[in-house]
Amino acid sequence: MKRTLLTALLAVLFSPLWAQVQSPEAFLGYPLGSQFTYHHRIVAYYEHVAANSDRVTLQYYGQTNERRPLLVAYVTSPANHGQLEAIRTDNLKRMAGQQAAASTQKALVWLSYNVHGNEASSSEATMLTLYTLATTQDAAQSAWLDNSVVIMDPCINPDGRDRYANWYNQINGTSPNASGDAWEHHEPWPGGRPNHYLFDLNRDWAWLTQVESQQRVKLYQQWMPHIHVDFHEQGVNSPYYFAPAAEPFHEVITPFQREFQTEIGKNHARYFDANGWLYFTKQHFDLLYPSYGDTYPTFNGAIGMTYEQAGHGYAGLGIDIEGNDTLRLIDRLTHHHTTGLSTVEVASKNADRLVKNFGTYFADARAGKGSPYGAYIIPAEGQEEKLAALTQLLNEHQINYYSREAGKKISGFNYRTGAQSSYTLKGADVVIPAHQTRGAFIRTLFEPETKLTTYATYDITAWSLPYAYGLEAYATPTEFPVVRDRAREATPTTFNGGAAYGYLLPWEDLVDAQVLSQWLAAGLTVRFSEVPFAQNGRNYPAGTIIALRRDNPTLDQAAFDAVIGAAVKRYQRPVVETTTGWVSQGRDFGSDDVKVLSAPRVAVLGGEGTSSLSYGETWYFFDQVLDYPITRIQAEMAGQVDWSAYDVVVMPQGWYSDLLTEVGVKTLTRWVRGGGTLVAMGRTVGALAAHEDFGLEAAEGEEGEDNLRRRYADQEADFLKGFNPGSVYEVALDNSHPLAFGYGNTYFSLKTGSQSMALLSDGWNVGVIEQGKPRAGYVGQGLQPSFEDSMVIGVQPMGGGAVVYLADNPLFRAFWRDGHLMVANALFLVNK
Repeated sequence: MKRTLLTALLAVLFSPLWAQVQSPEAFLGYPLGSQFTYHHRIVAYYEHVAANSDRVTLQYYGQTNERRPLLVAYVTSPANHGQLEAIRTDNLKRMAGQQAAASTQKALVWLSYNVHGNEASSSEATMLTLYTLATTQDAAQSAWLDNSVVIMDPCINPDGRDRYANWYNQINGTSPNASGDAWEHHEPWPGGRPNHYLFDLNRDWAWLTQVESQQRVKLYQQWMPHIHVDFHEQGVNSPYYFAPAAEPFHEVITPFQREFQTEIGKNHARYFDANGWLYFTKQHFDLLYPSYGDTYPTFNGAIGMTYEQAGHGYAGLGIDIEGNDTLRLIDRLTHHHTTGLSTVEVASKNADRLVKNFGTYFADARAGKGSPYGAYIIPAEGQEEKLAALTQLLNEHQINYYSREAGKKISGFNYRTGAQSSYTLKGADVVIPAHQTRGAFIRTLFEPETKLTTYATYDITAWSLPYAYGLEAYATPTEFPVVRDRAREATPTTFNGGAAYGYLLPWEDLVDAQVLSQWLAAGLTVRFSEVPFAQNGRNYPAGTIIALRRDNPTLDQAAFDAVIGAAVKRYQRPVVETTTGWVSQGRDFGSDDVKVLSAPRVAVLGGEGTSSLSYGETWYFFDQVLDYPITRIQAEMAGQVDWSAYDVVVMPQGWYSDLLTEVGVKTLTRWVRGGGTLVAMGRTVGALAAHEDFGLEAAEGEEGEDNLRRRYADQEADFLKGFNPGSVYEVALDNSHPLAFGYGNTYFSLKTGSQSMALLSDGWNVGVIEQGKPRAGYVGQGLQPSFEDSMVIGVQPMGGGAVVYLADNPLFRAFWRDGHLMVANALFLVNK
C-alpha cells in the first residue's frame, strides 16, 4: 500500500499537471487591463510560461541601448519543437528554390508587439495570447500549433514602453480618470513612442539605423516567416483597423498577398461581428514605404499587416470617447488578443497554401518577373566610402552583389542625371543583380520612381538608395548572373606615422568628418583649405584637412601620430603624409585661405517646443555617427544659458515658442553677431522666418483660384494639390562654399512637407531647387511652383557669425546618409 501511494505521489510531482502555467493575473498579482505592466515583468512572465510549458521556448536576441532584453518565444506543438531547427532551415531552402522535407512544411507566423512604446495595450495582450496558446485544451486551437510555429516578440521597443509605463504609473492615482482633461492623458515630452534615441522603430526596418532593428532583422532573416503582424494603436475615437490595407499597394505585392490578407481580415470580422465591435479596413494604412513592420515583411515574401487599436498614449487605463462610451485598457488588449489568435487560426488552416506561395514569390523574383531592370550598377571610383556604407546595408539584408565585370558596357537609367546613358564597367564597380532571391525587395530599394495608384499616402513616396547615399548609379535592363559572394575584399588601412611636417585628409565623405571629429575631440588643432590644391602630383579638393606638427606643439611625434593613427585605423580612412607646406597649385598652407580649425563647443537644443524625432536624429548623429561631444540643452531653459560657452548651436526641427520671443531672438542674434554659428534644420527655418532679425522669407508660388463653391466630396482631391508626403528634389549646389565641401554640383534632398524659402537677398544661397517638379515621389501640382527657385541650403552672415539654414532635414531618420556631411560642414567648416 505504501509503495503504491509513493508511486502515485511521484507521478503527480513529475507530471506536466504539477508544473502549472499560471495565468497572467495569477502571476502578476493583478488583472490584465488594471495596470500597465513594466517590461521586466512581461519578460518574467514569458520566462515562467517557457519554463512550465512544452509548447514554448525562448530566445534572447539582443538588448536595447538602455540594456533591456529583446526576446522572442517560439510557440508550437511539442512534436514541432523536436524539429524546430529543421523547420527553420527547410523554410530557407524553399525560399532559395531547394528541396525540403514535407514534414517540416509549417506556417510561420511572427507577431510583433509594442513597436511604439506608448501604444502599450499590445504588450498586455501578448501575455494573454501566449497563455492561451500554451495552455489551450481546445482541439481546434491545439491543431493550429500542429500546423504552425508562432514567433512572438512581446515588445520591440522596451525603452519606449517603460518610459511610458513609468510615467503613467507615477502619475496615476488609485483609480483612473476617464476625462480627457486629466493629467494622466497628457504625456510629457518626448513621450513613449520612440526608442532611446527617439527614433520611430516602425520606420527603420529597411534602414537598420537602430540597434533594436539590427538585432531583430538579423533574427528575422534566419526565419523569414510567412505572416508578420505589427500591433499598433491609433486615435481614441477610431475603431479597430485590420487588413486589407489601403491603396497604394506597391507594385511588387502579388495577387496572392492581396487576397490572403483579405482572407485574414474576413476572419477577424467574423469575431468582431459576433462581439458587436466596430472596425474598418482599406483606409489610411497603405503598403508602400518599404521600412514599416508590414511592408518590409511583405516585400520579403510574407503577408505583412498592421493592426491598429484605438488608444495610444492618450487613452491611459480608460478614456471617454464618442458615443457616450469609455475605452478601457482591457478592451484594447482583448481586441489585439482576438486578432492575434485569428491570424494564427487562418495561417494554420492554410499552411500549405502559404508555404507554396511563399516559395513562388522568391522563384518569380529570381526569374525577374515584373522587373524592368536586370541589374543595378554602382561605379566605385571616387565614391568608395559611400559604396562601402551601401554594401554594408546590402550585407545585412543578405542581398547578393559582386565586382567582376570590368569592360562590360551597359546602358540604362542614370540616377545622377535622370536620363538614359551608357557606362563601361571597371574592375571595382559593384553589380547588384535584380533577378535574385530578394529581387522584389531590391526593386523597392533602388526604384528610380515609385508607382502610385493614389497619391494619398501615409508616408514618404521616394527613398531610392542611390539618392539617399549620393551615389552615381545605373539601373540597366541588361541581365547579370547572380554570384553569391556578397563580401567585398577591402585592403586594411595601414598607418606607419613618422611624418615630421603633417598629414592630409581629403574631404570627400562622411567618414572624413568622422576622422576629423576624433582628432578634434582628442585636442588636435588642424587646418582646412577653402580652395582646391595640388601637391606632389595629387589633386586635393576644397575642405581637405591639414594636420600639422607645428600646430600641436604640446605633443611629441609619438603622441601626435597616436592621435592621427587611432582615427585612421578606427574608420579605415587613409591619410597622406606631407613634408612641405608648398603646393604646386592652389594656396600654400600658410595662406589666409587655409583656415585654422579647433574643436567647436556645440550645444543641441531639445525638449518642449522641438520635434522629439528630429532632436533624436540630431542626438544620434553626434553620439553614434560622429562620436563628437555635445551639450544637450532644454529649449525652455534657453533664457538661463550663457551662450558664450558655445561656438555652435544646433536647432533641430521645432517651433521654439519659449526661445523665439522678442527677448530670446535678440539674445540669440547678439550671440551670432559675436561669432557664433547657429544651425537651423527643417521646420525651424520657417520658425525663424517669422522674425525680421533673420533675412528669411517664404517662397511664393502661383496664386491659386479662390473656389468658394468647392464640392464636399472633393476635399481629398483639393488637399492633394498642396500635399508633399516626401519627395526627392535635385538641388543645384555652390560647392565653392564650405557648407557644400565634399559634394559635386548637385545634391538630392528629401523634402517633406510644404515649407519653401525664397532666395536669400543678403547671404549665400548654397543649395537651390531650380525645378518645381521632383526627381522622384509625389508633390501636388499646386505646391510645385513654390518649390521652384527656392533656397534649401543657405548661409546668412551676421556680424562676426553666421546662421546656417538647412530647410530640408538632412538627418531624416538617419538613413539619408548623403545629408550627414552637410551637417558636419556646418559644424566644422562654416564661419571659420
